[in-house]
Amino acid sequence: MAGLIGDRKIRFVVLGLGHIGTRHADMIAANSGCELVAVIDCDSSLLPKAAGYTVPFFTSLEEFLLSGTLADVVCIATPNGLHATQAIRCLDAGFHVVIEKPMALTTSDCRAILDCANANNKHVFGVMQNRYSPAMQWLKGLMHEGRLGDIYMVDVHCYWNRDERYYTGNTWHGTTALDGGTLFTQFSHYVDLLYWLFGDVDNISARFANNNHAGMIDFEDSASVSFNFIAGGMGSLSYSTSVWDKNMESTMVIVAQHGTVKIGGQYMDKLEYCHIKGYELNESISSPVEQVAGYTGARANHHFVIQNVVDVLQGRSEITTNAREGTKVVDIIERIYALKN
Repeated sequence: MAGLIGDRKIRFVVLGLGHIGTRHADMIAANSGCELVAVIDCDSSLLPKAAGYTVPFFTSLEEFLLSGTLADVVCIATPNGLHATQAIRCLDAGFHVVIEKPMALTTSDCRAILDCANANNKHVFGVMQNRYSPAMQWLKGLMHEGRLGDIYMVDVHCYWNRDERYYTGNTWHGTTALDGGTLFTQFSHYVDLLYWLFGDVDNISARFANNNHAGMIDFEDSASVSFNFIAGGMGSLSYSTSVWDKNMESTMVIVAQHGTVKIGGQYMDKLEYCHIKGYELNESISSPVEQVAGYTGARANHHFVIQNVVDVLQGRSEITTNAREGTKVVDIIERIYALKN
């Protein structure tokens, strides 16, 4: 196995100290198997925030690399369009990488990351934390056991709010080059769950609209997508960031040979309906994740990502969210977006 470290603490660097990068830093700081050794962000106004972690603050990746700071892993939580270049730079410098979703904005960039990791004998960890919710772990178990039988239909709805509060000001959100699109930034986790649970898709058709974000974003704010699963069954994905004021829900309904299941909630982490032939429901399925570093529920699931990095590098586990699956998610999104042209 590449890059085994032994029983010492794994030394992490966080690249990008925005909303999600802060969550990475908090989870690392709260994990007894980790040590946060540096944070990096081009925004020097974040220095007071970084000071709370009592580690060196660098204003560029190159500044960090030249510093000689000893580290094992770089968590990349920067704008989407920077992931590939930064991941390759870190891998070439001898670090394992954790890459926030999406892994990159093209499959060719994803493959370049994988090739670089192989050449440097380093690991690439994807961030697919929604897989760790109790409801999704339960559903994955059902699929593995074949309890649902043949899959007939899977219907996913993602209805969130992203308005001028999100897209205006000094931000990369909404740009083609750094954001990439609503499926990449808001809803790639749910594309990942579809692939993780039901496999690859084909026969894709889609309709797109920009309902109320004219002048704010370079792409759609809403879409309706239909497809077939290669393994059998049909699927649909409807999504929008035009919901007024606040997020509404992310839901998945599965209609299958031996039962029907609905997973709902804002982050698709609550079991809302279960009727399966010969199956007795465990009522604890939708129980919230224990609080970690001040985060609860789905927001605490990054803990599992960081713990998996520790376990893999100490030789106790395999990667649970591997980069080849992250590449497949990008491939599916690319194929959906190709229908715009």
